[in-house]
Amino acid sequence: MLVSLARALLGTSNDRVLKAYRRRVRAINELEPKLSALDDAALTAKTAEFRARLGDGAKLSELLPEAFAVVREASKRALGMRHFDVQLIGGMVLHDGRIAEMKTGEGKTLVATLAVYLNALEGKGVHVVTVNDYLARRDAAQMGRLYQFLGLTTGVIVPGLDEPARRAAYAADITYGTNNEFGFDYLRDNMKYQLTDMVQRPFNFAIVDEVDSILIDEARTPLIISGPSDEPTSLYGQVDAVVEAFLARGKAGEDGKYEFYEKDEKARTVTMTETGAETVEDMLHEAGLLVGGLYDRTNVPLVHHVQQSLRARTLFTRDVDYIVREGRIVIIDEFTGRMLEGRRYSDGLHQALEAKEKVQVQQENQTLASITFQNYFRLYPKLAGMTGTAMTEADEFDQIYKLTVVEIPTNVAVMRDDQDDEVYRTAAEKYEAVAKLIAECRDRGQPVLVGTTSIEKSELISELLNRQGIKHSVLNARFHEQEATIIAQAGAPGAITIATNMAGRGTDIKLGGNYEMRLSLDPSLDPEALRAEIDVAHAKVKDAGGLFVIGTERHESRRIYNQLRGRAGRQGDPGASRFFLSLEDDLMRIFGSDRMGGMLQKLGLQDGEAIRHPWINKALATAQKKVETRNFDMRKNVLRYDDVMNDQRKEVYAQRREFMHAETVSDVVAEMREDVIAALVANRIPEKAFAEQWQTTELTADLQRVLGLELPVVEWAAEEGIDETHLRERITEAAATAMAEKAALMDVQLAQINYSFAQIEKSALLQTLDHVWKEHLLALDYMRQGIGLRGYGQRDPLNEYKREAFAMFAAMLDDLKERVTWGLSHVVVSEAPPSPPPPPATIESHPLPGHIAPDQALADPLVHDTDGPRPYRPEDIDPARPETWATTPRNAPCPCGSGKKYKYCHGKM
Repeated sequence: MLVSLARALLGTSNDRVLKAYRRRVRAINELEPKLSALDDAALTAKTAEFRARLGDGAKLSELLPEAFAVVREASKRALGMRHFDVQLIGGMVLHDGRIAEMKTGEGKTLVATLAVYLNALEGKGVHVVTVNDYLARRDAAQMGRLYQFLGLTTGVIVPGLDEPARRAAYAADITYGTNNEFGFDYLRDNMKYQLTDMVQRPFNFAIVDEVDSILIDEARTPLIISGPSDEPTSLYGQVDAVVEAFLARGKAGEDGKYEFYEKDEKARTVTMTETGAETVEDMLHEAGLLVGGLYDRTNVPLVHHVQQSLRARTLFTRDVDYIVREGRIVIIDEFTGRMLEGRRYSDGLHQALEAKEKVQVQQENQTLASITFQNYFRLYPKLAGMTGTAMTEADEFDQIYKLTVVEIPTNVAVMRDDQDDEVYRTAAEKYEAVAKLIAECRDRGQPVLVGTTSIEKSELISELLNRQGIKHSVLNARFHEQEATIIAQAGAPGAITIATNMAGRGTDIKLGGNYEMRLSLDPSLDPEALRAEIDVAHAKVKDAGGLFVIGTERHESRRIYNQLRGRAGRQGDPGASRFFLSLEDDLMRIFGSDRMGGMLQKLGLQDGEAIRHPWINKALATAQKKVETRNFDMRKNVLRYDDVMNDQRKEVYAQRREFMHAETVSDVVAEMREDVIAALVANRIPEKAFAEQWQTTELTADLQRVLGLELPVVEWAAEEGIDETHLRERITEAAATAMAEKAALMDVQLAQINYSFAQIEKSALLQTLDHVWKEHLLALDYMRQGIGLRGYGQRDPLNEYKREAFAMFAAMLDDLKERVTWGLSHVVVSEAPPSPPPPPATIESHPLPGHIAPDQALADPLVHDTDGPRPYRPEDIDPARPETWATTPRNAPCPCGSGKKYKYCHGKM
């Protein structure tokens, strides 16, 4: 009660923020008459004036009122649109590095131009991040006219651009692109070997459109660049056939549980029962795929294949989670219903789905570079966002990104009638009620937008309407290309549009039809006639009640639910919304309260009857909050683990840039060589050991192996008065002398091809760093998969992961030093001119990272001695024959089965 009284007297914190912004709006409005009197050239010249003032020490905040007023005046002339006062507030929110929550249809694209222009004046680049390529191209083209009028350049980043075009787009004052393209360019840049090959500039300021979709929904999984491994693909099909027969043999009990496995739809996990494990073991024996027991150490990969095939067949549904298109498995975004072209599930799951659907099984891939959206966008010194629905996730934005949400009032009051949900006993009754309401709306000329949560359900409703002869359009992943056309006509009189989740569609549904979109789709139309036609249609639709939004199910996220409702009632238009639910819906079945279901059953509802009550809405909102909390915890958990890798990633990427920027890395290489020699000496001559305890013969062999030098270590050690320090210094001096002689000789040999030993050093250092980093990522993947089991030992898995990851990183750096030292000590000149290796064939994906057998092969322009380290091939390793272990890389699991890395077990020096 006291809180309510305080809010009534003082207003909410959001009200107080808006009050401060409104004072600045008045200052902007006062400048309008003065700027309106300027001609186009004088208005354009304001950009140069602002930049000069910034060069003289002015702050962006000091320029804000005048800069915003200039953008508004330029927008009137270049675009024919004038910013509303609430849009000026939105622009200030973005400039301050906050999230602007603005209802659908309030013109967020135009709002962004204010903050974009002001921040682009510094010349450091501004990134505008969109959720799909269509919006990136559209916004860059439309808003680019405004920026060009003001003397600024605009670029757009979309798939398929070559490197020079990307570099030019990033060099522009303003760059539009998708979150995936920005993220992948960052990863690709940090796989380059020359600074001039990199396309991105240092990060400055980013505005994220549909910020909740990008920073919340897509933040569960990282961006991954991976390369193909040598794993055979035939096993996926063989295992899938066994699992298919295995599932056909099992039965479901009266309690709904399955005999052979237990499924948790909330956690999206499936686990075999003891009976199931015994059955699949027998079936694998019969198929000739299994030797020994199912859970023998040598059969771990096979068990993994079985588990992923079981997941593919029990948890993933065609036309809901993915579709089959042109012989490929294409993932469907659960939040937007869009096809995620180019993305693949990892850890063998995508291959299991390919085997299930009998399409060609692609190779698994090994992670080369990865980053989460949380850590990517936190690289920007200044970040802002805009969306129609952010308040429900305000805590997460604050905790993860330090972004506060400001709710911007609408320009005109919302007139939409949000009706109570209708709850039916069965899905069939619910869909019949939906069809009945659609027919009523059509008869009175009221357009209808029907929202569904999957392709399967959108096509079910479509079939129902077809049977009743009701004409309609369907927008889902199958008809992705027709999106803009369908949405442009969704507000026409009597139009019926069925769509999967409407997040980020990017095209306004305007009553009567979208004039601009229809004209762009068919330039042959007479503009005046089209305008008159749409005006008549607009009046007709308005009289019929505006757009009616029908939800056929509540999404687990309140934001998606609010986004669908927000499609109606834009800019003060009339509209209505109603959601239809049943006890068979996923949200009700999995997350809903059992008490709610029992209450509805006791009411004794008859067939076709529904219950409508505000309490039902509140109960469903509570269920949605539970799911949102669970998903937030999942994202926080992903971030906690990725933060550990992120610290290491930033260190490695910074080191790479430093190496590329340096003219020579000879000092770095020399320091590495000294550290390696110190480690070799310390390993064979323990501290404070007596001379007779020194392992000088072994040390001689170690130096021969690593440095390629035959040094008289035994004779040196026999000299009177020599200690471990003097011995190490002699070895270091001898190695430095040998390397200097090699460098001088090779400089002469390489002069004819305009190359030098210093360039070889830099190339070797960068390639080796990339290689050990790739192996380190693989090792972290392995550890991450099983670290949760530490909880059974009363140890915090996250702390264990941090501790071991730190130790592994230190070991990786030691490994880097030894590999670089070995490589440069054994290098000889090849006939072909040395050059950076060609970029590997990579796949860009946005799944959970998997783990694949390590592959140590490295394309190297240098020619090494043949007795050095060789590519690691698991099939060459025989656990019973230690002589085969010498080919094992130091970061790979030890073949003896101890579970330790080879360098910490049998490979320990």
